[in-house]
Amino acid sequence: MSRIGKLPVVIPSGIDVKVDGDHVIFKKGKVEKVLDTRGHTYMKIEDGKLIFSPRSDSRQDRAFWGTYRSLANNIIVGLTEGFEKKLEINGVGYRAAVKGNVLELQLGFSHPINYEFPKDVNISVEKNVITIKGDDKQVIGQIAAEIRGFRPPEPYKGKGVKYLEERIIRKAGKTAKK
Repeated sequence: MSRIGKLPVVIPSGIDVKVDGDHVIFKKGKVEKVLDTRGHTYMKIEDGKLIFSPRSDSRQDRAFWGTYRSLANNIIVGLTEGFEKKLEINGVGYRAAVKGNVLELQLGFSHPINYEFPKDVNISVEKNVITIKGDDKQVIGQIAAEIRGFRPPEPYKGKGVKYLEERIIRKAGKTAKK
């Protein structure tokens, strides 16, 4: 039995949730998000809570039960609070700047890297910290991973782009023979 799947998703005030067949539609103001469960779970709304249950006892339906419950919870958290990831740039001459809908990164290459991001995502830069905010957890994580992928941190000097809370395990450099 899924421990995550058993938990109901509390629907806060201000968010309208509607179950339409295999789809759950979340609406807050003009923003509308749709979760497609592809027929693996049953959904129902009771007492301001969204409750998921597996469609059958098959291994696949039980696996998707907790997954779709977590995805629904992430949509609700994204619509109410939003998600945020922070990246830190380390290195001499490494810097970032936001110009409209483009993040311009200078990471020690012969050319700047221009990364165009979606309009529903907000990116800001303060000193050497890039803050990515938005309402979709997967999109925020993907953007952060792509930006980090341009220059991952190296283990000798720690130069590169890393998550703010990430800890880089440092290696000792070469030692000369005596």
